[in-house]
Amino acid sequence: MFNHILVPLDGSKLAEAALPPAASLAQTLGAPVTLLHLIEKDAPQAIHGNRHLTKADEAEGYLRTVAQTAFPKEVKVEWHIHTAEIENVASSIVQHAEELTPDLIVMCSHGRSGMRDYLFGSIAQQVIGQSDMPVLLLKPTKAQLQTFQIRKIFLPLDDESMHDESLSVAKPLAKAYQAGLYLLTVIPTLSTLSDGKAAAGTLLPATATAYLDIKEENAKEHLQEHLDELTQSGFNAEAEIARGDPAPTISEIAERVDADLIILSTHRKAGTAAFWARSVTPNVARRVKIPLLLVPLT
Repeated sequence: MFNHILVPLDGSKLAEAALPPAASLAQTLGAPVTLLHLIEKDAPQAIHGNRHLTKADEAEGYLRTVAQTAFPKEVKVEWHIHTAEIENVASSIVQHAEELTPDLIVMCSHGRSGMRDYLFGSIAQQVIGQSDMPVLLLKPTKAQLQTFQIRKIFLPLDDESMHDESLSVAKPLAKAYQAGLYLLTVIPTLSTLSDGKAAAGTLLPATATAYLDIKEENAKEHLQEHLDELTQSGFNAEAEIARGDPAPTISEIAERVDADLIILSTHRKAGTAAFWARSVTPNVARRVKIPLLLVPLT
């Protein structure tokens, strides 16, 4: 589980949306927190409508105040300020994560591109692509600035075992928060097949239909195995199989079942650009307001 939480902050209210989840997780899991602030080279005077912290002394004062006001007294909170000016914020966050050795990064997904890439701004995107540790991404809403709770965890799984690694994170979280688990597998339709499979579906629709039917049967067996194991272990778990385009289907069902957290396993072997081009993750994230926990596949 998570034993050390890193929270990068730039001084803006937008970034502070990461604080209630970090405080909740730290208190519930008994994990210490490190607040991180980086001094940017040629930094703008304002960031996301707030004055940018460009001096080490004012950054330290800010982080000290955050540590005292945003976290319960029993949570151990430290802070680190990188005083040497840096040019690449995302790379520096990843480097500090390697040095400070947290096992979870909690951050609001925004970057210098502003709201153009509303949920996945450049900084969050690069951190996810470069880091090999779980990242909890938050969409900055007024509700998240005030509170955070986990009552239902939503787990999209495939029909095999590629993304089952997210269960190793979901189960202890569900136990700690006494939350339910909702498992989902999405099987494409002929019209939502991707890449070469779409061409094959057009040329051989009967074969493609049979292939998808087999995948659905495999998914039923796969999910039932998980349900049996979870139920026997005392978890409150449900499961569903849906047909459609994975990203919008995941998003719609997560909203429908009132999930508080989505956990997605990710693979980044192809590099940052390829990962974001091929993954359904950014498409899910752009559609939902629900916090998204990305767990890298080993």
